[in-house]
Amino acid sequence: MKKLIIASTSTIHGSGYLEYLLPTLAVFFADVKDLLFIPYARPGGISYIEYTKSAQKAFAKIQIDVKGIHEFKNAREAIQNAEAIFIGGGNTFELVNQLYKNDVISILQMVLERGTPYLGTSAGSNICGVTMKNTNDMPVVYPPSFTTLGMIPFNINAHYLDPLKDSKHMGETRETRIKEFHVFNETTVLGLREGSWLEVLGDTISLKGTETARLFQKNEIAKELELGVLTIK
Repeated sequence: MKKLIIASTSTIHGSGYLEYLLPTLAVFFADVKDLLFIPYARPGGISYIEYTKSAQKAFAKIQIDVKGIHEFKNAREAIQNAEAIFIGGGNTFELVNQLYKNDVISILQMVLERGTPYLGTSAGSNICGVTMKNTNDMPVVYPPSFTTLGMIPFNINAHYLDPLKDSKHMGETRETRIKEFHVFNETTVLGLREGSWLEVLGDTISLKGTETARLFQKNEIAKELELGVLTIK
């Protein structure tokens, strides 16, 4: 049975790294002692070592040890044997590029399908959808494919932002960009706001946290989804 937390962000305003999620993670990872961190997205181009240190510091607060996938000789075996897996934020293009380059995307899909607990934040959440096409990131590299894990039957737009009232910015809103996506694509998109996350248990997907989410489907008016179990066709 799939067991995932798909969060919009790792850090909310006024809070430390993963701090707002730790009470939830302590329960979600209750039986986990060792966690595999995949730092491929590396925000700001930081090293895998430095990025892994951030995850280690956060998870130490709930008595979970963390090792980065770069510390293992065989990345596929590391995923195969992991008690739990965390993929954090950064650049989704680079994350997906490295998942394909290291030939681990298929084994990652397999272990998540069989129930290895997974936490994704930001880029690590974007890859849980059908494709990564609704990321907000710059295309700094060109991955072999935009197809991602398909753990949920729609795409995620992490860090979803509503238009600011009285803003003088005249550029495209996030909603406009998702409408542009639907000119060429059929896939449903969920705009996930900061402070909220999806909990996936088997085929049940629940919206949790502090904010509603915004659902975009082709040729339909966008709608707000309240906290609770989601039914998305």
